[in-house]
Amino acid sequence: MSKERMTPREIIWANLNHENPPRPGLTFDRGRINDMVGGGPGQPAGYEQKRWTEGNREYYDDPWGNLWVRMVGGSFKGEIYQPVLKDWKDLDKLQAPQYDIETAAENIRLGFAREPDKFRLAHIGGWIFDNARYLRKMEVYFMDLALYPEEVRRMHSIVASMYEKLIHAAGKAGADGIMIGEDMGTQQGLLFSPQMFRDYFKAEYTRLMGIAHEYGMKVLMHSCGSNWAILDDLMDCGVDCFQFDQPEIYDMPALAEKFRQRKAALWSPVDIQKILPTGDRAIIEAGALRMCRIFDGFLIAKNYGDLRGIGVKEEWDDWAYQAICRYAGVA
Repeated sequence: MSKERMTPREIIWANLNHENPPRPGLTFDRGRINDMVGGGPGQPAGYEQKRWTEGNREYYDDPWGNLWVRMVGGSFKGEIYQPVLKDWKDLDKLQAPQYDIETAAENIRLGFAREPDKFRLAHIGGWIFDNARYLRKMEVYFMDLALYPEEVRRMHSIVASMYEKLIHAAGKAGADGIMIGEDMGTQQGLLFSPQMFRDYFKAEYTRLMGIAHEYGMKVLMHSCGSNWAILDDLMDCGVDCFQFDQPEIYDMPALAEKFRQRKAALWSPVDIQKILPTGDRAIIEAGALRMCRIFDGFLIAKNYGDLRGIGVKEEWDDWAYQAICRYAGVA
């Protein structure tokens, strides 16, 4: 297949595989170029979300039974108000949301059917750390890692059992990749030690990502903050592409060299902390071009999904998109 005639799906695959793609992959909303099509498993059996407003606060539950709160007009997600697992004595009662593999596969497949020439990405996560920290509430969970190792591992196993089903559903649906999410870093480094990652997460990551690879799917993982200390561990587990929203938090040339050596890819907007919020067109365009040049050959460029939450106007986001398109030769 000549580069001029590559489909959007083939362009994404070429970036993921470091196979000399004709341009970066592009995944932008609002009617702009998007080389991916997404599909999701739908809601678990028996779950209907409860959502209500009290004053300027909105409350809602999730499929695990956690209760969340957000400011009306603020960020989409908010924070945990009441975790479902308030005491370890209730761990035996904890149940993962119930998915039927065939039903979930059909839901994912229906999403893909809309645009068959695009890279088929199954949105299945969350992931183990993402779910577990909310089941206990963040500050309690970090103490649990030090004080209750066996209970934490049992909880992780329950979470992993749900994702195992969803990986099988994605594979049966013909997905090219799965999308998962773990926010594990701060501006300075990890939220926990690298050894804790290896002790508590690495084995389950490796097992689950191995199932995805058996289906021929790529693993695309979102994680905010600096994950430098465990990037090699994550790639050992099976992460093929990192969805970072703050690439400037890293030494970008060093990050690109690591990805080049390990055949990993970057999926990223122009940095949402240091670049986009400046509102300065010259800075935004320069940042977009710098990212494209540094990660050329293994880059998927995207928009950030909650511009209001980071104080960015759509016009500023369009400046980044237009600069990337010019670099890609599709302006």
